[in-house]
Amino acid sequence: MRTEGRPARRRKRRGKRAAYLVLLYAAAVLTAVIVLAPFAWLLISSVASPVDLLARPLKWIPSHISFDRYTSIFHAGTNDAAADFRSGMINSTIIASSSVAISMAVGIFGAYAFARIDFRFRRTSLLFFLSTYMLPPIAILIPLYLTMVRLHLLDTKIGLIVVYCSFITPFVLWILSGHFRTIPRDLEDAARIDGASRLGALFRVTLPLARSGLLATALFGFLLAWDEFLYALIFTSSAQAKTIPVAIAEFQGRFTVDFGLVAAGGILAAIPPLLIAFAFQRYIVSGLSSGAVKG
Repeated sequence: MRTEGRPARRRKRRGKRAAYLVLLYAAAVLTAVIVLAPFAWLLISSVASPVDLLARPLKWIPSHISFDRYTSIFHAGTNDAAADFRSGMINSTIIASSSVAISMAVGIFGAYAFARIDFRFRRTSLLFFLSTYMLPPIAILIPLYLTMVRLHLLDTKIGLIVVYCSFITPFVLWILSGHFRTIPRDLEDAARIDGASRLGALFRVTLPLARSGLLATALFGFLLAWDEFLYALIFTSSAQAKTIPVAIAEFQGRFTVDFGLVAAGGILAAIPPLLIAFAFQRYIVSGLSSGAVKG
């Protein structure tokens, strides 16, 4: 009788497993729809006519598709918001890349020290650096503004780079310190026995093994600088330093807002981070998962 009952139990287990997979895939599809729906609507809005955008109920399939907004952004005159947007893309690329490069250069050494060197108040010091990242931007806006006025850094790329490094560096310290702790000390000890210095072990052993974590941290730091709006809005006033978020905000007029033009700017602003994420997707996933093992 036990033998006769085994097929039934197997069928029951297979049925439960199939139901679990169906629910899992349904949840994944639902999550993908929720995440991608705003981006899909952004893309539709950028090519839809103003009549379709203002129609009620909303039209997911516009009656007329036009790419005139993209053309106007790249081929408009030099004295309009489109020209500021083109300058903003260049400025954002320079500011975000420089901020990440400086923050990573500083953060790698700091994170390695927190992960490998035992000293008093190590955990407290790391939490202190992290607390500066967690401060609300509006709380330190006035002190930062007064400091930048004294240093003559208002409306400059260097000023924004300095400000962005102040909150990207603590983020890099926190993420990389946890990632470095996942790498066995024995590998560095073996390198030091062979004659390598501590810095030599860092560059020859630790950093190559932490490549995925470095790329993931650099990408998220780039996104922090690329999407930042408040500081860029307050600290810049001309096209020589304005970033993409500020340039997109200026697409709206005094009495009207061209939602399609704003959507087109949003699509163009989202392309560089998406390309970077797709290019380094494998390293980002592995970097985040390995860095989460130890904190």
